[in-house]
Amino acid sequence: MSIVVMQVFVSLVLVAGSLVLFLHSVRQRDFDHADRLALAPLDEDTAPDSQSPTSASTTPAPTTPAKSPCKQDESNTTTP
Repeated sequence: MSIVVMQVFVSLVLVAGSLVLFLHSVRQRDFDHADRLALAPLDEDTAPDSQSPTSASTTPAPTTPAKSPCKQDESNTTTP
């Protein structure tokens, strides 16, 4: 019977800790800018290229093979 009392006590401590951390997060307003950060990858790049014109002319550009579009088949679908 003592193990049940200990489990209830540990469960209540975990719930209380979760509530304290949640209230701390709400008070700090950590979640307010999550929507703005989620859209950040969609912004256009405004920074100039890091390569200068002299270094670009001396260094050859890497060549990448043309990628073919992904065709949907049984191995790459996510629905069962």
